[in-house]
Amino acid sequence: MIPKSKLKIRKMRVEDLERVLEIERISFSNPWSRNAFLYEIESDVSYPWVIEMDNKIVGYSIHWLILDEAHLSNIAVDPLFRRRGIGKFLLEKIIESVKKMGARFLTLEVRVSNTNAISLYTKMNFKVVGIRKNYYTNPVEDAFIMIKNFD
Repeated sequence: MIPKSKLKIRKMRVEDLERVLEIERISFSNPWSRNAFLYEIESDVSYPWVIEMDNKIVGYSIHWLILDEAHLSNIAVDPLFRRRGIGKFLLEKIIESVKKMGARFLTLEVRVSNTNAISLYTKMNFKVVGIRKNYYTNPVEDAFIMIKNFD
């Protein structure tokens, strides 16, 4: 486990995109485009973050807050830094942030085959509340809809 004191979370900037896209491409079979990340950086409802260790981006996330509903739309950690508590720490900070901003719950979608992510979300008290059929492409796969209520 990496000590939390070595990790820094900050807002994603345009100059971070090359590193973010590198992590995105090695993490997902159908990666987001540069334009998709640019849109999120400029959006009023989006909170794009990076997480750094020793001034190097090791992960990122994007979550939205619309009224009192929060949604985690993207999260990834560089494979070289996985299973060291970075993703959990980032998710804890997202939850803390959206709760402070008045969210009643946080939702997300996850590939049904992504057992590592599902395990993390379950440990953090997310519950499966539905399935989106054929939600993902390359390969086509269902998604679990998961939710964490704050009430």
